[in-house]
Amino acid sequence: MRKIIETAGQLPKILISWITPNLRQFRGNKLPLIWFLAILVGALVALAAIAFRTAIGLIQWPWLGTVTELTIQAARQQPWWVILLAPAFAGLLVGWILHRFHPQQRAGGVADVIEARAHGGRGLPLSAGLWSAVVTAISLGGGASAGREGPVVHLGATLGTAVCNFFNLPDAGRRVMLACAVASGVSASFNAPIAGVLFAHEVVLGHYAVSAFVPIVLASVVGTLLSRLWFGNVAAFEIPQYEISSYLEIPAFALLGLTCAAVAIAFQFALIGTDWTARNISMPLWFRPVLGGLAVGAIGIFFPEVLGVGYEATDLALKHELTIQTMLTLLVVKTAATAITLASRFGGGIFSPSLYLGAMTGGAFGLIAASVFPEMASSHGLYAILGMGAVAAAVLGAPFSTTVIVFELTGGYALSIALLLAVSIATGLTQAVHGKSYFHWQLGMRGCFVNEGVHQFLSETVKVRDFMDPPPEKEEERAFNPGEDGPYLHDTDSLESALKSFDSCGKAALPVVRKGDATKIIGTARHVRGLRYFNAALIKATKEEHN
Repeated sequence: MRKIIETAGQLPKILISWITPNLRQFRGNKLPLIWFLAILVGALVALAAIAFRTAIGLIQWPWLGTVTELTIQAARQQPWWVILLAPAFAGLLVGWILHRFHPQQRAGGVADVIEARAHGGRGLPLSAGLWSAVVTAISLGGGASAGREGPVVHLGATLGTAVCNFFNLPDAGRRVMLACAVASGVSASFNAPIAGVLFAHEVVLGHYAVSAFVPIVLASVVGTLLSRLWFGNVAAFEIPQYEISSYLEIPAFALLGLTCAAVAIAFQFALIGTDWTARNISMPLWFRPVLGGLAVGAIGIFFPEVLGVGYEATDLALKHELTIQTMLTLLVVKTAATAITLASRFGGGIFSPSLYLGAMTGGAFGLIAASVFPEMASSHGLYAILGMGAVAAAVLGAPFSTTVIVFELTGGYALSIALLLAVSIATGLTQAVHGKSYFHWQLGMRGCFVNEGVHQFLSETVKVRDFMDPPPEKEEERAFNPGEDGPYLHDTDSLESALKSFDSCGKAALPVVRKGDATKIIGTARHVRGLRYFNAALIKATKEEHN
């Protein structure tokens, strides 16, 4: 009995000794501050998303007479010259802003956020984010064929970066805060809090960690709440409840995945091809969106469904209110209009166009299936939902979050088996052809290959100046003759390049000189120190991904 009492008396001390180190680590990692800032960033991003959507409506009102997303009928009531010139006039404003004010001379998007995460949550100036938001609001309000979700993600990320700068957060905290901003932006745009959390982990962070999960959820919940208070608690698409008629349709769902893969592959080729063509045509920056606006406006005269975000046309496909000829035609012209829009330097994303193309693909596929097997085929509205998720997942390279977005957009999970099958096939085949998502293709064009793994990214981004030792103290020992004194390194050489140089020459240390001035040694690079720096960076990245 005495031992029991003594043990009970020691229990508080044992608990304190157990809990204290964990609480110390909790405070040392600034998690209480990060949780608070996650709520703050979630609210700021949600308010920015609300303002952004409102701005798009106000810009389209002068020429369409409506501030809602129901623009098809409004466009049909306008004279043809209004539809032709409105996107061109918007392009003139966009070109002027890009030329005069925007520091990067292009609107930002999700790829910029992924790149910033790879560089420790840095590289997203607030001015660029605000100008990108202005450019994109003018673009979409003026009829450019693109999505609004990617720009909202970019705007939110720049706001999150500004908060990080104010509170001087470390790189790990910056990356988490960047993901919080993305989660809030997605959830506020789609009214999809779970999808916002998954998208932030899957696309931006690139991993799942418990320490990041809590603040990201907080930001996503706050973003959803504020969005619902303003826009109401409604899904982006209100559609009837669909059910799978028979499990004998499973082969049809697999074939739909194959079809969606073909559409996603073609869409990505269209985006890449028009961008390459535009880069090889010399013209003033301000004129590029004007010309693109005229082309989009010309398409819009005959097919007003392609103008703007395109949610109304997507909704019509989901409610089986479009004919097969209409859906197949819109599949082609929407692809062309979106490719022209983005290649012309208009602001906008690819999320909404991907959903649009998927809905048209699935709807047309469902009508064909119903004509071949009328006794077995489910409603083509169901196939439109499946196609919407499959094409978007394949283009974005985000199968998990896109699947959940479709669930939350449509308000049901009854289609999970069919959706997962179509999404997996479409994503796998698209990756087999392109090797990467559209976002990672954009990053590859800038020389940023984050999709090749953290070890490859570190070997390319770590520079010799990051791990070199100071130069010799004596001035005469700093003199260097590149023609006679043997191999050397530049301070801007990558770690990968430096390791190859060490391996080829067999030396343990090499002098470091500046590029353009190889006559003076500015440091000494040692093989062992470079490897030690690389290993430490890998360990740090691994700990962040698993904590």
